[in-house]
Formats: sequence, C-alpha cells, structure tokens
Amino acid sequence: MSMNAAISSLKQSRGVIERYREFLPVSDSTPIVSLGEGTTPLVYSAKLSARVGRGCEVFVKNEGVNPTGSFKDRGMTVAVSKAIERGARMLICASTGNTSASAAAYAARAGIECAVILPAGKIARGKLLQAFVHGAKIIAIDGNFDDALRIVRKLGQRENLAIVNSINPDRIAGQKTAAFEIVDLLGDAPHFQLLPLGNAGNLTAYWAGYREYHGNGRSKKLPAMLGFQAAGAAPIFHDKIIERPETIASAIRIGNPASWKQARAAIDQSKGIVDLVTDEEIIDAQIWLARHEGIFVEPAGAAAIAGLFKCCSAKDAVYSFKKIPKGSRIVCTVTGHGLKDPDVLTARMETTTPVAADEERVLRALGL
Repeated sequence: MSMNAAISSLKQSRGVIERYREFLPVSDSTPIVSLGEGTTPLVYSAKLSARVGRGCEVFVKNEGVNPTGSFKDRGMTVAVSKAIERGARMLICASTGNTSASAAAYAARAGIECAVILPAGKIARGKLLQAFVHGAKIIAIDGNFDDALRIVRKLGQRENLAIVNSINPDRIAGQKTAAFEIVDLLGDAPHFQLLPLGNAGNLTAYWAGYREYHGNGRSKKLPAMLGFQAAGAAPIFHDKIIERPETIASAIRIGNPASWKQARAAIDQSKGIVDLVTDEEIIDAQIWLARHEGIFVEPAGAAAIAGLFKCCSAKDAVYSFKKIPKGSRIVCTVTGHGLKDPDVLTARMETTTPVAADEERVLRALGL
C-alpha cells in the first residue's frame, strides 16, 4: 500500500468528520471526538428488489454497525466535538435510548460528564445498559420523551451544559453524512429514500445532505423522501400532537417531534410522503429482514422495511411502488442494531427442550 493510500485509509477509519470535513461546521482548531463512526454498509438486496419488481434495485443502509449500534453516532461526533470546542463540561440529552447510549459513549471518549433524562420504564434495556456502562448520570422521569426534552431545553440554558439532542444543529450536520455515503457508493442519489420517522431529525438531515451534495455537483438528482411512523405514534401523519404515543418501536415513540417542521418541509420539497405502519407490520419486517438478508435491526429501524412492503402491496398505502419507473433505485435506512432492543422478539422465542447428547437423538430432533 502506498503512503497516500495508507493515509486515506487511516482518515476513513477516523470517522465522518475526517471524511467530510469540508461539509461540516468544524475548523482546524476543533478538537475531534470520534469513535470511527460512519462508513456503514450499503447492502444490495435481491429479495427486496424482487418484491418491488420492474427491475428496481433496493439497498439497505445498515446504520446498526456504528460504534454504539445506531445512526446517532454520526451526529454525536460533531455535536460533542463542537461542545468541547465551546468549553462544555457536561453533555445533556433527552432520549428514547439511542441518543443516551451515543451521548454517554462520546462523553466518555471526550472525558466529560453526561446526563440523560429518560421516560421511566420506556427505554429498551440494551440502550439503558449502554448509558450506564459508559458512566452517564441517568435520571428517569414520570413522563414521556416529550416531557424529557422539555426539561432538557430548560436545563440547556445553563452555562457549560451542551444539549446533544437533534435540536442541536451540529447533530443534524453530522447525520447528513449518511446521505453523502450513499451518493458516493451509488454514484448518484437514489430515486427514493425510506426512513423511520420519530423525532424527525434524521429525515431532515438526510434531505440536507442530499441537497448539499446536489448543490455541489456531486449528484444529478434528488430523492423522494418517504418517512414511516408507528401507527400509535404518528403525529406528523395525523398532523397533530399525540399526547400518549404508544408503539413497541421505542426509538420512534414520540408524540411531538422536535424536527417536525423541517421534516415536513423536506417531504414536501422532495415530493415524498409520510405514512404509518402498525406494530405487527414492524415486527414482521424485522423478522423478515433477519431471516432473508441476515440483517438484525431494532423495531424502529424495521419501520423503513415495513414501509417498503406497504408501498409494494397494501391497498391503503399513501404511496404505491407499482407505477414507479423501471430501474428505480431505492434505499431503506435501518437505524439501529437488533440487540439494542431484543425484548419484543425474546418474548416470541420458542422454548428449546434439551435432547440427549447423542448423534441419533440430535439428527431426529433436526428431522434428518
């Protein structure tokens, strides 16, 4: 390997800021806090492509292989780097789980404290464990995510505290790098970008990324943005705040998204749509993706796959893929790893009955 190639490889391994510095709000004096996030796989799926038909190509952007297992790390590296540059001594966030896990890890990396405000009993245990093991101060409240974010907004006005939720524009700036990676790998933007839709920061970030690359001549077209909310937590779909959002997909259990207006604008500008998927459709998609493509995602991440299935077949879908141009390219972003939120599927696992440690008994149990 040449020296230049070695340096290029090293920069890529150092995370999204080094790869996309020219598009991010950092300078030479910004202390970079990174865990090597980004460069996540864009996996071509022949089976999903066949479900859409018409010679279309479907790709899965697997954000679950980021350092803390979710897309949040892309934004967190920028938010924390800028917080350190501004002299912050503590990070603070409200969270349905993934933000707290990411904030705690990057705070540990930076050597500063982190406080997370969580709705009691509403956080997946895997994510709560991550925040704990990284040393965050965890405060559980009697309320939902929206209550937690309201408190964080007030606390964030104090000196030396940095909010690292997606209301921080540095978070959005980092998360847009996923769109850059997709264009870099495909050679252009896809025709359709499908995303889970919770607090709406990620859809907002993707659209910002696609527009920025397009404006810089890095792509020739812009995708239609398709966002999918859980049926019990669909404020943007219904165009009203949901006071008590409910869904098994805890990461998108949000009734008043912080980036509501920005996401709505992105959907309108891109000629996209918002639709909803049921909890059962989410779980079915989660299991299908694991068993047919070997990609295990958390329920919220599976909302994008459930949305794809709905666009392919459901009569009540807001958008139908049955009439899209032949050869369209579709990207579904799955936002977090399945091991972060395993409780729903754990309850569905069949109990395994032991058999004798004997070859014949094992063969019989296998039906061979």
